[in-house]
Amino acid sequence: MVVALTGSPALAGIGTSILGASRFMVGYPFGKLTDAIGRRPGLALAVGVGLLGSLLTGLAMMRHSFPLFLGGLMVFGLGMGAAQQIRLAAAEMFPVRRRAEGIGIVLTGSLVGALLAPLVVRVAQGTAPGMGVDVLALPWLLVPLALCPALLSLLFVRPDPKAIASHLERYWPEEKPPAPAPHSGAGGGFLDYLRRYPTLVAFVCSLSAQGNMAMVMALTSLALNHHGHSPSAISLSVSIHVVGMFGFSLPLGRLADRIGRRAVLALGMVIAGVGSALVPLSPHYWVITTGTFLVGLGWSFVNVGATALIADVVHPGERGRAIGANDTFSNAMGIVLPVAMGVAIASLGLGVLGLVGVVMMVPALLLTLRLRDSHSETLPAPAGGSDHKG
Repeated sequence: MVVALTGSPALAGIGTSILGASRFMVGYPFGKLTDAIGRRPGLALAVGVGLLGSLLTGLAMMRHSFPLFLGGLMVFGLGMGAAQQIRLAAAEMFPVRRRAEGIGIVLTGSLVGALLAPLVVRVAQGTAPGMGVDVLALPWLLVPLALCPALLSLLFVRPDPKAIASHLERYWPEEKPPAPAPHSGAGGGFLDYLRRYPTLVAFVCSLSAQGNMAMVMALTSLALNHHGHSPSAISLSVSIHVVGMFGFSLPLGRLADRIGRRAVLALGMVIAGVGSALVPLSPHYWVITTGTFLVGLGWSFVNVGATALIADVVHPGERGRAIGANDTFSNAMGIVLPVAMGVAIASLGLGVLGLVGVVMMVPALLLTLRLRDSHSETLPAPAGGSDHKG
């Protein structure tokens, strides 16, 4: 799209950068908003903003307007970044013993969307010429076909997930009320969450997994192309990576409820580290693809485990901020690391990719192993902010 609008590949990466930057910007403020107005209206607003952004992006392609394209992508990224709070809404509708399972159900839906999206693009490419619409514009104009039902579905969610979380015993009578998580007197913030050991662990694990995945996915195509693999083979490798990211979310959620958040987070760190080490290890296609799959699977372990851990130890009145802070923290690494690694690979070769990927997992793994985890329910830190370490 950038090349079509500018005539040059020099800015080809700007679209991805804008999407990443917008998700970085929106995480914490949107979480604070959902803490104030509730998850349901907040998510409806997020979907509405994403819908507007998709239409603006499609219109930009029809009018061949590069500034409008940049603005549309920014709006779309803000909406879709804010919509990541859907996993918190799912966690809040389930009791502690099934909380990660709820997260897994929602994330499994992401796999369906990821698999259907290429089909929609293919259909749009086949029908656009006959409709007199730019072939690059029509897929964006079809996005409302997915977002409008999502918006309608949100209107039927009652009561608000935040209200369910505040009174779980009303909706799950057999559930023993969990120990109340502390409410930060300061209203929650980055420094407050970093002072609490469980949220610190969740943040560092998410940062490591997200940074590792962004780094590997930005450079896997380079690795495959470097070893002479075709574009179709590269596309298949990316699809297998996406299956790793979302395809096992539901069983992983149940696993996190059964064996605890600490074990799932630790497994995620190990799996992601092994995957990143495999990518530059061999020129063979299936070795590289197995590596990218494991990176996605490790990220899935961490995404489910960290979200559940945050929901376990943070008061319902500030969980939106905590999840938003986690997303902002992790997306920062996802923006910086791919660029830095591109420069490093140009100087030192592909091997540095695996080395950095493994090294990134070590601090997170060590922090995780010190986390005190009482089976499926991690004990909340007391209001004073003291650690819970084993």
